[in-house]
Amino acid sequence: MPVDKSVLIEHRLNRAKETLEEAKLSIDNERLLLAANRIYYAVFYAVSALGLKNDFATSKHAQLLSWFNKNFIKTNIIEKRFGKFYLDAFEMRQESDYDDFVEIDKNSIETKFKIALEFSAKCLSY
Repeated sequence: MPVDKSVLIEHRLNRAKETLEEAKLSIDNERLLLAANRIYYAVFYAVSALGLKNDFATSKHAQLLSWFNKNFIKTNIIEKRFGKFYLDAFEMRQESDYDDFVEIDKNSIETKFKIALEFSAKCLSY
Protein backbone atom coordinates (compact mmCIF):
# COMPACT_ATOMS: atom_id res chain seq x y z
CA MET A 1 0.00 0.00 0.00
CA PRO A 2 1.53 3.35 -1.03
CA VAL A 3 2.25 5.87 1.70
CA ASP A 4 1.07 9.46 1.39
CA LYS A 5 4.01 11.69 0.43
CA SER A 6 3.44 14.15 3.29
CA VAL A 7 3.35 11.28 5.79
CA LEU A 8 6.62 9.92 4.45
CA ILE A 9 8.27 13.35 4.56
CA GLU A 10 7.17 13.78 8.19
CA HIS A 11 8.44 10.30 9.02
CA ARG A 12 11.89 11.05 7.58
CA LEU A 13 12.08 14.38 9.39
CA ASN A 14 11.23 12.59 12.63
CA ARG A 15 13.91 10.00 11.89
CA ALA A 16 16.41 12.83 11.40
CA LYS A 17 15.48 14.34 14.78
CA GLU A 18 15.62 10.99 16.57
CA THR A 19 18.93 10.14 14.97
CA LEU A 20 20.39 13.45 16.14
CA GLU A 21 19.27 12.54 19.66
CA GLU A 22 21.04 9.19 19.26
CA ALA A 23 24.18 11.01 18.11
CA LYS A 24 24.10 13.20 21.22
CA LEU A 25 23.68 10.18 23.49
CA SER A 26 26.57 8.48 21.71
CA ILE A 27 28.82 11.50 22.20
CA ASP A 28 27.85 11.79 25.86
CA ASN A 29 28.74 8.11 26.34
CA GLU A 30 32.06 8.29 24.46
CA ARG A 31 30.76 6.16 21.56
CA LEU A 32 32.30 8.42 18.96
CA LEU A 33 32.27 5.99 16.03
CA LEU A 34 28.58 5.43 16.59
CA ALA A 35 28.08 9.19 16.85
CA ALA A 36 29.74 9.62 13.44
CA ASN A 37 27.29 7.12 11.98
CA ARG A 38 24.27 8.76 13.58
CA ILE A 39 25.33 12.27 12.52
CA TYR A 40 25.57 11.16 8.92
CA TYR A 41 22.25 9.35 8.99
CA ALA A 42 20.49 12.33 10.55
CA VAL A 43 21.71 14.41 7.61
CA PHE A 44 20.74 11.65 5.16
CA TYR A 45 17.19 11.49 6.53
CA ALA A 46 16.82 15.29 6.48
CA VAL A 47 18.02 15.53 2.86
CA SER A 48 15.88 12.56 1.91
CA ALA A 49 12.82 14.42 3.26
CA LEU A 50 13.93 17.52 1.35
CA GLY A 51 14.21 15.40 -1.79
CA LEU A 52 10.69 14.09 -1.38
CA LYS A 53 9.38 17.63 -0.89
CA ASN A 54 10.95 18.37 -4.27
CA ASP A 55 9.71 15.19 -5.98
CA PHE A 56 13.07 13.43 -5.85
CA ALA A 57 13.48 10.02 -4.22
CA THR A 58 16.40 7.61 -4.05
CA SER A 59 17.85 5.17 -1.57
CA LYS A 60 21.34 5.67 -3.00
CA HIS A 61 23.54 7.79 -0.76
CA ALA A 62 25.80 9.18 -3.49
CA GLN A 63 22.83 9.96 -5.72
CA LEU A 64 21.10 11.92 -2.94
CA LEU A 65 24.30 13.83 -2.18
CA SER A 66 24.70 14.68 -5.87
CA TRP A 67 21.07 15.81 -6.17
CA PHE A 68 21.42 17.99 -3.07
CA ASN A 69 24.60 19.64 -4.33
CA LYS A 70 23.14 20.28 -7.77
CA ASN A 71 19.83 21.69 -6.57
CA PHE A 72 20.71 23.46 -3.33
CA ILE A 73 24.44 24.12 -3.12
CA LYS A 74 25.35 25.06 -6.70
CA THR A 75 22.25 27.26 -6.89
CA ASN A 76 23.24 29.01 -3.62
CA ILE A 77 19.93 28.16 -1.96
CA ILE A 78 21.90 26.56 0.88
CA GLU A 79 25.39 27.72 1.84
CA LYS A 80 28.34 25.87 0.33
CA ARG A 81 29.68 24.96 3.76
CA PHE A 82 26.71 22.63 4.19
CA GLY A 83 27.52 20.85 0.95
CA LYS A 84 31.05 20.30 2.21
CA PHE A 85 29.72 19.18 5.58
CA TYR A 86 27.38 16.64 3.97
CA LEU A 87 30.27 15.14 1.99
CA ASP A 88 32.52 15.14 5.07
CA ALA A 89 29.80 13.44 7.14
CA PHE A 90 29.37 10.80 4.42
CA GLU A 91 33.11 10.11 4.28
CA MET A 92 33.39 10.09 8.09
CA ARG A 93 30.57 7.53 8.27
CA GLN A 94 32.22 5.37 5.61
CA GLU A 95 35.51 5.38 7.53
CA SER A 96 33.95 4.82 10.95
CA ASP A 97 31.78 1.96 9.69
CA TYR A 98 34.22 0.15 7.42
CA ASP A 99 37.84 1.02 8.23
CA ASP A 100 39.92 -0.51 10.98
CA PHE A 101 41.51 1.43 13.84
CA VAL A 102 39.60 4.64 13.18
CA GLU A 103 39.84 7.23 15.93
CA ILE A 104 37.62 10.25 16.20
CA ASP A 105 38.40 13.24 18.37
CA LYS A 106 35.58 14.17 20.76
CA ASN A 107 35.93 17.91 20.08
CA SER A 108 35.72 17.25 16.34
CA ILE A 109 32.62 15.10 16.63
CA GLU A 110 30.95 17.64 18.94
CA THR A 111 31.58 20.32 16.31
CA LYS A 112 30.13 18.08 13.60
CA PHE A 113 27.10 17.43 15.79
CA LYS A 114 26.45 21.17 16.13
CA ILE A 115 26.72 21.62 12.37
CA ALA A 116 24.38 18.65 11.85
CA LEU A 117 21.78 20.37 14.04
CA GLU A 118 22.10 23.52 11.94
CA PHE A 119 22.10 21.54 8.69
CA SER A 120 18.93 19.66 9.62
CA ALA A 121 17.21 22.90 10.59
CA LYS A 122 18.11 24.31 7.16
CA CYS A 123 16.55 21.30 5.44
CA LEU A 124 13.40 21.72 7.52
CA SER A 125 13.03 25.29 6.30
CA TYR A 126 12.85 24.36 2.58
